[in-house]
Amino acid sequence: MEREITTRAAPGAQAGMAAELAAAIAGEIGAGMMPPGTHLPAQLLADRFGVSRFPVNQALRLLAEQGVVKAEPRRGFFVAEKGRHTAEALAGRGGRDPLSRIYFAMAEDRVAGRLPDSISEAALRERYGVSKGQLAQLLDRIAAEGWAERRPGYGWRFSSVLTTPDALEQTYRLRLAVEPAALLEPGYRLSPEIAAQCRAVEEHMLAGGIETASADALYERGVRYHEAIIGASGNPFMLDTLRRVNRIRRLLIYRSLTDRQRFYRQAREHLAILDLLEVGRNAEAAEAMRAHLSTVVTSLRGMRGLLEAASQARPPEASAGARGAAPGTPPG
Repeated sequence: MEREITTRAAPGAQAGMAAELAAAIAGEIGAGMMPPGTHLPAQLLADRFGVSRFPVNQALRLLAEQGVVKAEPRRGFFVAEKGRHTAEALAGRGGRDPLSRIYFAMAEDRVAGRLPDSISEAALRERYGVSKGQLAQLLDRIAAEGWAERRPGYGWRFSSVLTTPDALEQTYRLRLAVEPAALLEPGYRLSPEIAAQCRAVEEHMLAGGIETASADALYERGVRYHEAIIGASGNPFMLDTLRRVNRIRRLLIYRSLTDRQRFYRQAREHLAILDLLEVGRNAEAAEAMRAHLSTVVTSLRGMRGLLEAASQARPPEASAGARGAAPGTPPG
């Protein structure tokens, strides 16, 4: 069911949302996460960004006009042959969408304890200098990602999920239970097309994309890889569980880039898992996935002191439920 906020948005707000979605999709294409020829289903993108299909289709049409994607009659939109280079050029000229900068400022304030558990829309507009329409877009995205919900009236309540070291570690323990098991499902089948797309992204990252990709592009690259691998299990409950966790984890991505070197190791491990799956060695791939995720859990435990120190250092005006997160939290 579509959200009220997207279906009732004014034309100006809809145009702004379409531009922001176009920038987000172009950023992923420019980062090499969607190779030429990749199909871009509107419903899949709508589900991922927590909006209706209407602004997604608007965004795809904008990208088609710019040559980043191409429209094929009765088939939909696909990444153009030179789509990545075009997207990179557009990013160089345009920079990040202003609403994206405000989104990351809000996320930073929330994790650092500068935003209380409950706050009015008027206070949020004053704090960040945005209009009602802009705030509606921001809150729609935040609600879709699971770290805020509307209160009765005109206020919003922020969740404390993933603002504590325990909660973050719990998400990885859940993934440790689900992802290796998904690779052992009896109906598992990773299509050659999906495998080739995943491989192209990881190879692009190792060839220099890790140093140039934005924080959100790096996060999306990991999300898309793991969701593609788990989606091949044919078990929709496993995939839905992973998607829910990934939407919430997004809150911390801007804190995850202190040391980009670890992404090289992650990319090599992603390729090694693909190698095993492509030759049907799923049991070994499951163990490799377990080791891959366990490394992140170990890193989190080693950073517990920093995480707890950050939460204790939050400002006195912050709500008691707000906790800080330390830089360098692994995105997984």
